[in-house]
Amino acid sequence: MTITVHSAFDSGNIRLVKADGATLDLEIVDDAGGEFRQWFHFRLAGVRGQELTLRITNCGDSAYPMGWPGYQARVSTDRENWLLADTSYENGVLTIRHSADTDLLWVAYFAPYSMERHHDLVASLAELDEITYRNLGDSLDGQPIDCLTIGEGPLTVWLYARQHPGESMAEWWMEGALEKLVDYDDPVARALRKRCTFHVVPNMNPDGSRRGHLRTNAAGVNLNREWHAPSATRSPEVLCVRNAMDEDKPVFAMDIHGDEAIAANFLAGFEGIPSLKPRQEELYHLFAATLEQICPDFQTEQGYELSRPGEANLSMSTTQLAERYGCVSMTLEMPFKDHAPMADPVYGWSPERSKALARSCLDALHQILPELEKR
Repeated sequence: MTITVHSAFDSGNIRLVKADGATLDLEIVDDAGGEFRQWFHFRLAGVRGQELTLRITNCGDSAYPMGWPGYQARVSTDRENWLLADTSYENGVLTIRHSADTDLLWVAYFAPYSMERHHDLVASLAELDEITYRNLGDSLDGQPIDCLTIGEGPLTVWLYARQHPGESMAEWWMEGALEKLVDYDDPVARALRKRCTFHVVPNMNPDGSRRGHLRTNAAGVNLNREWHAPSATRSPEVLCVRNAMDEDKPVFAMDIHGDEAIAANFLAGFEGIPSLKPRQEELYHLFAATLEQICPDFQTEQGYELSRPGEANLSMSTTQLAERYGCVSMTLEMPFKDHAPMADPVYGWSPERSKALARSCLDALHQILPELEKR
């Protein structure tokens, strides 16, 4: 049976170049705008009993080629459980080898989070009396920018994810955070709802998510470089969220992402903003230290290079929010590879671990609330 390749589905991305039996040469399709390529997600049919060799040949000039060494692709036969595959990288070619025991196999850069699952999540939560749903605006393709509000406290918290749509672990994190916040048997969640009001945007880039992009929206725009001057024509997704934040100014904010190269979970902050206040920076470091103490899947040794004083990039959300509102904001980065200090040889960094990290982040937030309240 001839092996066939398909990617014409939600978040699908691949192009078949050549097939020689069970050896396939493939290419990742560029995001709109042509600047980024890294995300892939495709289905193979007719693979039962085959020793597959899948060669993605254009990885050398991808967006983040330093992300490939040490990386392992994910494979699934049921689209629920995603396992690590035998993966190697050499001379710009990512090679995935897998012995298939079923007719169908799905392959992805990371476990996908579909728009259908997104809508199921939003619908299930919007049914709850304690949740207020708002459509903050529409994307360029006409998809809603969903926002869920929960809690009655005076501290305003914004959680938002998936500005970069290929970083699907970010929406798995969101699912975990929302599940915890509505768990009425969880004492931490009850305390957080009493002392905070949470505004949660699970997916800021639904167009890129559905189109199978790594970083851009339908116009080819990287949303996390638009926060200084969002526009209705380029970045309505950022414009509507930032407008909502102007109405309900954050005291604490988390922007959830994934990182291609660093094999660890870490935070990035706002140390280079012009108006940096010592107390603001102190609370950021207190949250990081608290999270590291309670969660072995988080660390503070590895991360991005710090900005020099006054040289922060204010087009990014974390720095723009810290400067604009004087809040404690941060970017949480999760790995495509694995959290190496606590590596899992079967699943790697996974949806389940992303959700668990979200719960730990909320536990850490609860622990620092007394300091936030007297900020």
